[in-house]
Amino acid sequence: MILQTLAFYLFACIAVASGVMVIAARNPVHSVLFLILAFFNSAGLFVLMGAEFLAMLLVVVYVGAVAVLFLFVVMMLDIDFIRLREGFMRYLPVGAMIGLVLLAELAVVIGGYFMAPEFGGPDGAMPGPTVGAITNTEAIGRLIYTDYVYIFQAAGLVLLVAMVGAIVLTARRRTGVKRQRAADQNARRPEDSVEIVKIPTGSGV
Repeated sequence: MILQTLAFYLFACIAVASGVMVIAARNPVHSVLFLILAFFNSAGLFVLMGAEFLAMLLVVVYVGAVAVLFLFVVMMLDIDFIRLREGFMRYLPVGAMIGLVLLAELAVVIGGYFMAPEFGGPDGAMPGPTVGAITNTEAIGRLIYTDYVYIFQAAGLVLLVAMVGAIVLTARRRTGVKRQRAADQNARRPEDSVEIVKIPTGSGV
């Protein structure tokens, strides 16, 4: 029990410190690396809670795909860091106000968690199957595809709209750039691209 407690505080402290460094680091590449470190420590916390499936998803999806994609995008972009830091003080009041609002919301959630034990607080029993009766994957599947199926589908639609919007915003027409047009290629006839030339005997090269 003492070893699990020490591991929890170790993972939690490193995750919090990594989250702070994500927004405090001046280099975006370093921010992405700290984000990957925060994901790994969060996965460690999930393992300590007995949610191995969520830990595996966090490592495979977020670390293996999202964070690495962010890293490559940041490294490939030609970002003017000096110009990027010029507007920091201008947006500082707005950022501080949003941070205070989020802090107040967290205080309300944590206060309600401890003040209302009948809704799953420290002294209340959480609804659901007994520990060890079903696996984590089966429990998450039952919860998502029964009680929260509409919210799950709505989240998928939001991600689809975000992906389409990102494609539309980045698809720019530039002059002098040759683009592939599938419709023109499919409508092309052999007579337009192939020319049959009959060369007399003895006149070839």
